[in-house]
Amino acid sequence: MNGGHDLGGMHGLGPVNPESERDEPVFHHSWERRVFALTLATGFLGRWNLDQSRHARERQHPIDYLRNTYYENWLAGLQRLLVDSGLLTEAELQSGSCGKGFPVQENVLTKKEVKKKLQEGKSVELPVAEPPKFVIGQEVMVVNRHPIGHTRAPRYTRGRRGTVIHHHGGHIFPDEHAMGNRTGQHLYNVCFDATELWGQDNAGNEQVYVDLWESYLTSGGSQP
Repeated sequence: MNGGHDLGGMHGLGPVNPESERDEPVFHHSWERRVFALTLATGFLGRWNLDQSRHARERQHPIDYLRNTYYENWLAGLQRLLVDSGLLTEAELQSGSCGKGFPVQENVLTKKEVKKKLQEGKSVELPVAEPPKFVIGQEVMVVNRHPIGHTRAPRYTRGRRGTVIHHHGGHIFPDEHAMGNRTGQHLYNVCFDATELWGQDNAGNEQVYVDLWESYLTSGGSQP
């Protein structure tokens, strides 16, 4: 979906002034630490996946998304997931109390398991039976499609030409995964010249590399 989360290449949003990595704290406020912990703990309940979590944050009104801080967006997404999954109701969120008793959960993340689970991670690789459509060195174009659901194809790449420089193999397709469907597609790394993305006013010796799934791409320079 096209929303407040996909801002690459847009003007008028002011300068980006990141804090020095050496000086930046992990959390700026104590409540951010709690939101991070809640998101991890509830994620291990198995009621939603990573792409559904991302899409829950994206589904906010753009004004809210842009006004919120990073962890405020995490909290808004978590609240949406808790309601959508039936773990909480809107009334319970507003009142701050659980009116019907929280159902017993099986996949509970305990304190002593946190470090181990985070180190293990979870693979997003998924074998695909069909051979890849594109090869390294091939020119491709990103399909100019604007889905209403979750997608990992940035707006600034759509309709633009690039060159495949690496094939990552089969990976979970996020667009379908955000809808609860676990399907795989070939994943490629595509190199774009800066002038192709940003126009002739930009340096021609710069490139942008983007990981893109197979259905985002078409061969050559024409739209399907």
